[in-house]
Amino acid sequence: MLECRIQLARPGFSMTLDTRLPDSGVTAIYGPSGCGKTTWLRIIAGLEPGADACIRFRGDIWQDKGMFLKPHLRPIGYVFQDAALFPHLSVRDNLLYALRRRRCRPTGEVGSKTACAMGLDEVVERLKLAPLLKRQPATLSGGEAQRVAIGRALLSGPALLLMDEPLSALDTVAREDILQLLEELCQTLSIPVVYVSHAREEVARLADHLVLMKRGGIRAEGPLTDLFARLDIAREQGAGAAAVIPAMIEAHDDAWHLTRLSFADGTFLLPRIARPVGTRLRLQVLARDVSLTLERQARTSILNIFPAVVTGIEETGPGGVLVGLKVGSTALLSAITQRSLQHLGLAPGKRVFAQVKAVALLG
Repeated sequence: MLECRIQLARPGFSMTLDTRLPDSGVTAIYGPSGCGKTTWLRIIAGLEPGADACIRFRGDIWQDKGMFLKPHLRPIGYVFQDAALFPHLSVRDNLLYALRRRRCRPTGEVGSKTACAMGLDEVVERLKLAPLLKRQPATLSGGEAQRVAIGRALLSGPALLLMDEPLSALDTVAREDILQLLEELCQTLSIPVVYVSHAREEVARLADHLVLMKRGGIRAEGPLTDLFARLDIAREQGAGAAAVIPAMIEAHDDAWHLTRLSFADGTFLLPRIARPVGTRLRLQVLARDVSLTLERQARTSILNIFPAVVTGIEETGPGGVLVGLKVGSTALLSAITQRSLQHLGLAPGKRVFAQVKAVALLG
């Protein structure tokens, strides 16, 4: 567990927060530019020694009153926005530098017993770095440089991986390439990851736990699936309001070219997905793609219909409302008109049927 208590005051900016982040999975710190995301990450890393902060990781004190563990002694890997590779070293030597740093750590260093133990060959293979090893950083594209930076961070043997908007400087193609690599990597990493971003899609695809920041403080935090479907937060997304649902490919129906995906409280049928049975992925269901009825419709082209309970209602503007739903324990959203709300007599606790007209894969 990563414990953070921070009080920071600067001209034009202040930060106050007190929280404990999970000890596994990916925690996303999410919010608009200037809200304090990067500053928080730098404090965790020990790059803001003047901050009034208490930082503890798995019971070990990294920073508190009268105590400050220097950055190089904190068992972290840090991936910056701009890769920050050593320009005078080849890709291979950048990676070996991190490996030497791991091997030269003092015996008994904080967190070393639970650090990432990936070796050079594994990192090179998983991040597709073999063709780059002899090249200099100046000859790399943005995406290539960021892959090297991620590899270098992993080879330092971190017990905690910090990533500060690693995709923000990349073009669309490179961003998608790295995002796919990160999805695969984060599913298998044995160490916690703290991922800073202001991009909703990145967070939806990668994060398990979400911390929503606003003006130097924490507005809300919790499981990503819960927060994205929370009405007051979803309302701010406008037409992009959507629920995120973890699912797994259960079977393929070759006769109808469909794929069956199971989630915690049921199954979805989607046009055939070219991935093997057992693949875990995330689904996004836009609120505007969910209609509501009081009775299950029998003669309909909609394949995915679920019994649901209304959990809340939020006005979204003239004539529109956002309805919160639960399908078992799974949260959904539905965007409907005020007229439909009144016609159906919807209120919290009302039982309905959610008709999901479209489902998108995240990644």
